[in-house]
Amino acid sequence: MKKLMRNSIIGALASGALVSTAAAEDGSTAASVKSKGVVSCAANGGRQGMSSLDSQGNWVGLDVDTCRAVAAAVLGDSDAINMVKATTQTRFPMLQTGEVDIVTANATWTLSRDAELGLDFTVTTFYDGQGFMVPKDLGVKDVSELDGADLCVPPGSNSEKVAADVAQSNNISFNPIVIEDQSELQKAFFNGRCDVHILSTSGLAAARSSLADNPDDWIILPGIYGKDPMGPAVRQDDRNWRDIVDWSIYAMIAAEEHGVTSANVDEMKSSGNPEVEQLLGVSGDLGSKLGLDSEWAYRIIKNVGSYGEVYDRNFGDGSPLKLARGLNGLAADGGMMYSPPFK
Repeated sequence: MKKLMRNSIIGALASGALVSTAAAEDGSTAASVKSKGVVSCAANGGRQGMSSLDSQGNWVGLDVDTCRAVAAAVLGDSDAINMVKATTQTRFPMLQTGEVDIVTANATWTLSRDAELGLDFTVTTFYDGQGFMVPKDLGVKDVSELDGADLCVPPGSNSEKVAADVAQSNNISFNPIVIEDQSELQKAFFNGRCDVHILSTSGLAAARSSLADNPDDWIILPGIYGKDPMGPAVRQDDRNWRDIVDWSIYAMIAAEEHGVTSANVDEMKSSGNPEVEQLLGVSGDLGSKLGLDSEWAYRIIKNVGSYGEVYDRNFGDGSPLKLARGLNGLAADGGMMYSPPFK
């Protein structure tokens, strides 16, 4: 990965110049991206597994790899990305105003967001649900015991809505401590300002692993609440750009389905499997249907990896989180990940 992944251009691209190029003359996001030479993606930046900065200041995580996959497909360079830090309050306005091309900020797909915000959600990249974490010494074993507890929650988030539903269904009430910035919210929780932290279970596991002095002092209570299908969002009324983002994700899923990895992708070009050969651009003309060249998916797999590789390094055995695949496994293995055919 190129050092800092071109972070030096963040300031310039986040300026008014970026907004003015949000749509090229033909109204195409893809044309704008090609003109800029970079894909701009909004991301949390403080969510281990999804998006965060490593010890060298590089952006890493599933959401970052999604942005890299699109850059590999459209620009031929998986490092041609501009990651812009966003909060739950700013991530969608950044997309609406043209400051970014994609929101990859662990955003949950809901009907209200889809219908009211002028955006479209693309393929789900991570299936999750909300959970509640408390300090072990609180002595609580179930959510129903949290009546009157101080709850750390970000404003305008799916967590806020789920917390209200859980409180109503359990006939309890929370005292919300609303903090917009996720890193500040997590500091407040681990410093004892709140009794309870609500977030997707993957987010809670990441926070406990990376921020707690002793992770064993904190427990995630039983139960997963609501649905958290998370994935990229794009502006509405640009079908081609949505198709590009959709199929960039499907390319990684299809690669895993067919056993194609970053290590064997060159060898698999001669696999004799017609769908693999179309996926990798050996035969057929699928790229032209998206306005891309024939090796767009090959570059994604070669430089970013299959979905299985991406999951492993960000959430699985190759990461500190060690989260089982669960719903994020392939459909053939009982999970939810499934790609339409590359034909």
